[in-house]
Amino acid sequence: MSRYNTTTRLKRVGEKRKFATTIIPTMPKNKADTYIQVTSAERLDKLAQTFYGDATLWWIIAVTNGLGKGSLHVPIDTVLRIPANENIQEIINQTNISR
Repeated sequence: MSRYNTTTRLKRVGEKRKFATTIIPTMPKNKADTYIQVTSAERLDKLAQTFYGDATLWWIIAVTNGLGKGSLHVPIDTVLRIPANENIQEIINQTNISR
């Protein structure tokens, strides 16, 4: 599952490969979301591996919680909402296809 799967590819004859801007969606709240409080050093990629089985999905947790601007480390005592895995790719697709 990639945030770039639905990004439009732009290319003119003789030019290098280009892509349109990818819109990173906000994840709506879901009853199946998980909430955790970070009590020791944590990283977004490790949390993504734990909850989604894929460390590259760290950005989902970051966007949802306003984190990840220059660091994958989560401040101690932060309460995180971990979006449920069930609709993530559908939300990404709808955001980038419908613009």
